[in-house]
Amino acid sequence: MIDMHAHWKPAEVADALRARMKEPRILRTPDGAEVLKLPRMGEEPLATAFDDVDVHLSRMDRQGVETSVLSLVGSFCWIEAQPPDVSGPLCRRVNDRLSAICQQHPGRFAAFAALPLTDMAAAATELERVLALPGMIGAQIPGNLFLTRDDAEAARPLLEVANRHHAVLFIHHGPRPGDAFPKVAGATDNARRRNGTLDMQASLSSVMVTLCLTDFLADYPHVTIQVHNLGGNIPYEVERMDHRSMLDTPEEELPSSRFRRAKVFVDCNSFGPRAIEAAVSLYGAERIVCGTDGSAFGVDWTRKALADAQIGDEAREQILHRNAAAMLARVIGADRGAVAA
Repeated sequence: MIDMHAHWKPAEVADALRARMKEPRILRTPDGAEVLKLPRMGEEPLATAFDDVDVHLSRMDRQGVETSVLSLVGSFCWIEAQPPDVSGPLCRRVNDRLSAICQQHPGRFAAFAALPLTDMAAAATELERVLALPGMIGAQIPGNLFLTRDDAEAARPLLEVANRHHAVLFIHHGPRPGDAFPKVAGATDNARRRNGTLDMQASLSSVMVTLCLTDFLADYPHVTIQVHNLGGNIPYEVERMDHRSMLDTPEEELPSSRFRRAKVFVDCNSFGPRAIEAAVSLYGAERIVCGTDGSAFGVDWTRKALADAQIGDEAREQILHRNAAAMLARVIGADRGAVAA
C-alpha cells in the first residue's frame, strides 16, 4: 500500500503553540502539565500530541504500508494563515523536518509542503524551494481555493510552480486564510456530522466541478491534482447532473464524460466498498489512489473497504499501489531521491 493521504502533527510548531492565546494552543493544567487544546476537542497530553516517526513506521510495518505521503493535519494548518512574517518561518521549519524524515527513511515517506498562504507570491517561492528538497513531491492546498473558477485564479502562482516541476497538488477540504470555518457552529445539533461529512463532501464536489468542468487546468498539463474523499459526492450525483444537462444544456458534453477524462486523481480515504465501486465506475480505477488519513483505524478501514469492493484484483492493485507509484515517479524525475517507485 502507498498511502497518499497521511496527515502529520509536527512538534516543530510547539513553541508557536505555546505563544498562542486562542485554540489550538499549548497550555498548562492546574497541576502544571502541558496539554494541547484544539478547537471543539478536549485536551491531549503533550507526550502524545505530536507524531513520532518510529511509532508511525512501526504502525506502517504492522499494517503493510510501504510508503506514507505526509501532509499537515487540519488542526495544524493555522500556521499557513498567519501573517507572512510568522507563517513563512513556521512553514519552512515544518517542510525542512518533513524532508529530513524522508531522507532518514528512504522509500518509506514522501511529503506535501505547508505554504504561507497569506502571501501567494511567498507561497509560490516556498513551493519552489521545497521541490528541490528530498522527498517533497508538492503541496497541500485548501479546497476553498477551488470552490469556483474565480476562486481558483488566486492559486495560479502555485500551479505555475507545480507545472514546471511536474509536482502534485493535494487539494484538501479547508479554508483559505480569512474564511469563516467551519460553517456549522459547534452548538448546532450534529455539528460534527454536518461539518465532517455533509459540508466537506459538498465542498469537494464544488472543487471537482471547478477542476473537471471548466478549462482552468488546461494551462498546467504537467501538474498532478489529487482531491480526497473520492472528490466529494460526484460519483453519486453525476447521474442527476447528466439528467439536468440533457434537459438544460443538451448541446454540451455530458458531465460524466468530462469527469471521466479529466486529469484529476481522487483518493478513497474514509469511504466504504459501495462508494469505491461507484467511483471506479465514474472515474476509472486508474484515477483513484489509496488514502487513510495516516491513522491505524483509517488503514484498517480502507483495506477492508478495498477488499470488499467488487472491482476486481487489477483495479484493487491499481488503487493500493500502482497509480500512486506512477504519480510519485513523475515527480521524482531524475535522481531527486524522494521515493523509490
